[in-house]
Amino acid sequence: MSSRDKEPGEGWWEYPWFALVTLFLLAVGVLLFVAGVFSWVVRKMFRARAYLILLAVLCVLIGAWVGYSFYHDVELGERTVTIIIEEGASFQSVADELIAAGVIDSRLVFKYAARWKKVDRKLTPGRYDFTGRNSCRSVLTKLGEADVFRIKVTIPEGAPIWKVAAILASALDIDSSRVVDLASDDDFIQTLDLPCLEGYLFPETYFFPWGTRAEAALTEMVTMHGTMTESIWPQSLPLDLTREEIIKLASIVEAETSVDSERVIVASVYSNRLRIKMKLDADPTVIYGLGGLDRPLYIRDLKKDSPYNTYLHKGLPPTPINSPGLAAIKAAIKPAETEYLYFVADNAGGHRFSRTNAEHNQARREIKASQ
Repeated sequence: MSSRDKEPGEGWWEYPWFALVTLFLLAVGVLLFVAGVFSWVVRKMFRARAYLILLAVLCVLIGAWVGYSFYHDVELGERTVTIIIEEGASFQSVADELIAAGVIDSRLVFKYAARWKKVDRKLTPGRYDFTGRNSCRSVLTKLGEADVFRIKVTIPEGAPIWKVAAILASALDIDSSRVVDLASDDDFIQTLDLPCLEGYLFPETYFFPWGTRAEAALTEMVTMHGTMTESIWPQSLPLDLTREEIIKLASIVEAETSVDSERVIVASVYSNRLRIKMKLDADPTVIYGLGGLDRPLYIRDLKKDSPYNTYLHKGLPPTPINSPGLAAIKAAIKPAETEYLYFVADNAGGHRFSRTNAEHNQARREIKASQ
């Protein structure tokens, strides 16, 4: 991320405290100069006029130097300077590093300006990148506002915990096994007030500060889930399902289709099956129970006993099987009103829905014949 440089056209009036100091010094210089002239006219022989004039000149020069040093830009060009501020780092060490790297060129002004703005009292740890034009003023603003380097991380809809772990490991340079371990860490999950971690890592684009730990990243995603779903829950849910069960259902819907118009229909199929206590027969739950597959699902896979095998066990799986997006959650909350109990993938990226097994088998034959 680039530093917040002084934009063209910015003037001293945009930084009132420093402008006041500079103007004050200039005003003092002018007054002393006038006093010196007056003294020279009135008391030609009084030698103090020389000292007054000298003092006025010094005040003007000091004020000009301070103002120049504070606003003067140091050009880094396309070069990027990275400064890592560790926990407990002193301001002096940070200033020394900035000077050594050529980001700023006035240690004295930087030090006293930081004291004036109270930036030196508390530094936020993190990675700070500087490029282009930088001044004492822009660098202090960056440090004071904790404008740390952030890493863009996108979690897609339908990502199971192990995929989330791989994404975080790649982007944030953390151990993916740590993320997976936290998914079964009861103490950590309890601090988040959740039944489990799977299903509650909201799919979204995040900007994590450099150095973010796994716990912090997961907590932010869980918080986002709560924020995004807070307003969508009705007073009563279909089939008297709990919110946790809705998330389980939504995760199946998310895994089954990416077609927006189909989500409510897919949700209706599984809701209808739950209503009549029919097995869900959901392929994605079987795949999840097998730890994910990089091959097609075989018939023999459907016979492997697992709590997530909804061909063998009635009802919803023990946990969600991925992190569903908002559209899938809304579909699970309010599915379409249909009599469908079956569906099969067509050759166009969608599905054919059926009310009876006979209709379902006919649809399968027609789709197979069209291949």
